[in-house]
Amino acid sequence: MLQFPIASFEDDEIEQGRKLFAGPVDFLKGVVAMDGLPPDDRIEVCFAGRSNVGKSSLINAITRRKGLARASNTPGRTQEINFFTMGDDRYLVDLPGYGFANAPVAVVEKWQRLLKAYLSGRPNLRRAFVLIDSRHGVKQVDEDIMALLDRAAVPFQAVLTKTDKLKVGALDKVLDQVRGKLSKHPAAFPELIVTSSEKGDGVPTLRAAIAGII
Repeated sequence: MLQFPIASFEDDEIEQGRKLFAGPVDFLKGVVAMDGLPPDDRIEVCFAGRSNVGKSSLINAITRRKGLARASNTPGRTQEINFFTMGDDRYLVDLPGYGFANAPVAVVEKWQRLLKAYLSGRPNLRRAFVLIDSRHGVKQVDEDIMALLDRAAVPFQAVLTKTDKLKVGALDKVLDQVRGKLSKHPAAFPELIVTSSEKGDGVPTLRAAIAGII
């Protein structure tokens, strides 16, 4: 049996995902310290990924709201954990991109502390979706986040992004690399999601995965 196959869902599960994101999804708040977190009385999922992985585009695609993630990432809020409400009983959480190329050391250290505290101390966090740029595969910064999730015992699922940018036949090679890396992480969820925000590929699958958790 293939390890870490690409996730697939039945039609009724796809429909559940569609209905979930057809409802209201609204920006709640940006958080810069643990004492600013909203109450942990809702089930939540989070999105993590290195800078420029296409996280905002994917969040906007699954929520069908073109400016949702961008609206919460205006200058001055880029190092915040952004919370969105989904209906009355769910949170979708957008973590700032990691692997900052130009950020000051103090900023990086502060964000890393907040990230570790959030991932280790949020009991209602059901799953982290770790976004991987399909053009580059798993990088060391991705593995660092995966190791952190292992230690925090937070299940995470790898989501490949920007697959429309790949040359024909290149995806299989990337999938092999990603599967090899994931096999070393006990918290890795055993299915992959492959997406293109631009073309909509994999978006219904991701919605269904989130709906299934919630």
